[in-house]
Amino acid sequence: MNANDFSQKIRSREKLVGYWITLDVPPAAERIARLGYDYVVLDAQHGLIGYQGLMTGLLAIDAGSAIGPRSTVGLVRVEANDPTPIGRALDAGATGVIVPLIDSADDVAKAVRAAKYPPVGVRSFGPMRAALRIGPVPADSNDATVVLAMIETPLGLQNVAEICATPGLDGVYVGPSDLSLALGARFPGDPEVEGPFEEAVELIARTAREAGIAAGIHTFDGESAKKRLDQGYTFATVASDLSHLEAIAAAHLDTARS
Repeated sequence: MNANDFSQKIRSREKLVGYWITLDVPPAAERIARLGYDYVVLDAQHGLIGYQGLMTGLLAIDAGSAIGPRSTVGLVRVEANDPTPIGRALDAGATGVIVPLIDSADDVAKAVRAAKYPPVGVRSFGPMRAALRIGPVPADSNDATVVLAMIETPLGLQNVAEICATPGLDGVYVGPSDLSLALGARFPGDPEVEGPFEEAVELIARTAREAGIAAGIHTFDGESAKKRLDQGYTFATVASDLSHLEAIAAAHLDTARS
C-alpha cells in the first residue's frame, strides 16, 4: 500500500489498524512496520523523537514495510499546527499528518493549507524524501497527502460538526487522554467521566460518518481497537512502543518472581 492507496482507503472509510511510536529507535520501528499494520505513527509532539529521528524512523518504516506481509505507511503526529513542522514531516516522507489541538474549522483550514502546495495551500516546495515516495509533482502530492485533525479539546468537541465539514480534511482523530480531561476528568481514564466520554466518542464517530470523512481514535490495546472499529470508527491506533515495552517487562518480572 503506497501513499495513494492509503489516502484512498482513508477517504473511502475502510477499516485500518495502526501502531504508535514514541521512541527514537529505528530498528524497533522497522520491526513494527513488518508486522502488517496499515500505518505506523511517529509522535513528534509528545514522543522522544527529534527531526533526525523522524526521518530515520520513516526510513525504517519503509524498510520494514518492504519485507512485511503488507505495505505499511508512515504518519507523523506533528508538534503544532504550523507550516514548518507540517512541511518538514511531509518532506521527510510522511504519507500524512495528525495535527493536534484543533479547536475550529479555521484551525483545520490552516492545517490543510500547510500540508498542500499552491494554489491549494502554502507548503513550500522541497520534498526531499517525499519526492521519491509520492513524486515531485505538487498536484500529485496534494492528492496523496492525508490530513487528520485531533479532537481533544472542549472547543474541538463543541465545534466537531464544522470541523468535519471543512474542505480538504480527510479525517478526525480522537486523543482520549486530552478529551477526557476536556470533559472534566481528574486524570486520563477517570471513571467519573466515563459516561460523558463515551457519549463524546460516539458523537465524534457519528459526525464524521455524516460528513463522509474518516474517524480515528487512539486505543491502549488490540481489544479496545476492535471495540472502536466495531463502534463505527474507521481506523484505530494501538497503544505505543514505550507502554508495551514497560508492560511486557513488568509481566516477565512478575512471572519470574512468582
